[in-house]
Amino acid sequence: MRAAVIQFPGSNCDRDMAVALANVAGGAENVSMVWHKDAELPKGLDVIGIPGGFSFGDYLRCGAIAARSPIMDAVVEFANKGGYVFGLCNGFQILTESGLLPGVLMRNAGLKYICKDVELRVETTASPFTSRYTVGEVVTVPVAHHDGNYSADPETLKRLVGDDRVAFRYTETPNGSVDDIAGILSANKRVLGMMPHPERRADTQLGGTDGVRFFEGIADALVSA
Repeated sequence: MRAAVIQFPGSNCDRDMAVALANVAGGAENVSMVWHKDAELPKGLDVIGIPGGFSFGDYLRCGAIAARSPIMDAVVEFANKGGYVFGLCNGFQILTESGLLPGVLMRNAGLKYICKDVELRVETTASPFTSRYTVGEVVTVPVAHHDGNYSADPETLKRLVGDDRVAFRYTETPNGSVDDIAGILSANKRVLGMMPHPERRADTQLGGTDGVRFFEGIADALVSA
């Protein structure tokens, strides 16, 4: 398994993501750090992760500037060819701004930054990112965001639910997200975006391991491909 983590000015979860990926990829040598100004991705990639943080200082809409970085053309092309891509927190915002996922992340309903553990309910196992969980299982994962309020028009919501593309829901929405949505999938279920941080629950030293299976599921999918 070969993975890449995209870095933007203001990314602050890139190392956390790289460590979590390295643990299932056979070592750090199989994880590349790619700068946003690069125009090409490393050869032979299996999966791309877009980390949390505050890319470009969260100016304009969160993720809007990052989505127009040179590397994102290559990421979009990779995804459109069936590659696995996931974005966490700011990464989710970037995926919606780049058009790889529908909807938008808006200012939290309480207009305050939220940093705490939340409970998530697993809504589907029909994706590599959720395959190691069970439907209805509740896991604990941290959130840390100011603009995590997911919104989409009624037709998009109907399509997400009908096509089994809601990956996670909050048991109690901390940010006002419509339909309690915490994470969604693309139509082919190879692209995922979620506001919570599974990479921050991928080691006992981080307070829990509920995020480990997120990364193990990606590795499983690549082995069986």
